[in-house]
Amino acid sequence: MRTALTIAGSDSSGGAGIQADIKTMIANGVYAMSAITALTAQNTTGVTSIMEATGKFLGEELDCIFTDICPDAVKIGMVSSCELIEVIAEKLIEYQAKHVVVDPVMVATSGAKLISDEAIDTLKEKLLPLAGVLTPNIPEAEVLSGYEIHSTEDMVSAAEKISKDYGCAVLLKGGHQVNDANDLLYRDGKIKWFYGKRIDNPNTHGTGCTLSSAIASNLAKGYDLDESVKRAKDYISGALSAMLNLGRGSGPMDHGFAIQNEYTEGVQ
Repeated sequence: MRTALTIAGSDSSGGAGIQADIKTMIANGVYAMSAITALTAQNTTGVTSIMEATGKFLGEELDCIFTDICPDAVKIGMVSSCELIEVIAEKLIEYQAKHVVVDPVMVATSGAKLISDEAIDTLKEKLLPLAGVLTPNIPEAEVLSGYEIHSTEDMVSAAEKISKDYGCAVLLKGGHQVNDANDLLYRDGKIKWFYGKRIDNPNTHGTGCTLSSAIASNLAKGYDLDESVKRAKDYISGALSAMLNLGRGSGPMDHGFAIQNEYTEGVQ
């Protein structure tokens, strides 16, 4: 069995973060491992409290993983402090991590910044150049490129700049009123659009985490980047189309929509 590691924060409500990543990885056929950067007390209506891991502890988590069950792919989610970003970068280099997918979580859906300018600078300098592919949304791509994005042409320009700046592929996610659910993959000077149909489901908590984890899972299994993105988008569409409706806010998707066997059945 191929293996994948997620480095991210814990979501106590299970819709995003480590919990969404692990569910996604299992559903996509790989063995999931995690290094937790922070604990959060949150639910579908918002975040109440955050307790960040120390750099020393995160480093020990990563040492334990890489020296025993070395992952075939690594997904990195939200990391909010310079210290943790530096620890992750050091360990990725030390263990020569393969297939690194970075979801550069910096901007909330509301438009608010989630990490400090100093941490963003450290992210740009230390971590992003180690990625094989970045998966920013429109606001995050604006931060990384310095461009305003209002059209598909702007998406191409921003993805090109980000790719050249950090030497990696960029999957720039659509939405945010720029286009429908169409994502742009920019790699080695070439562009490829992955077209999607926007699904009328308000419960979209954790879609970014899930997409990047699904990409990492497919890279771990040996698919190339184009096919990994396609399979990940198909998986997201299936999870949203299942129309799970939990919680009082923006709820989670059904990560296990395709898992049906005797152990998933309830009382008849």
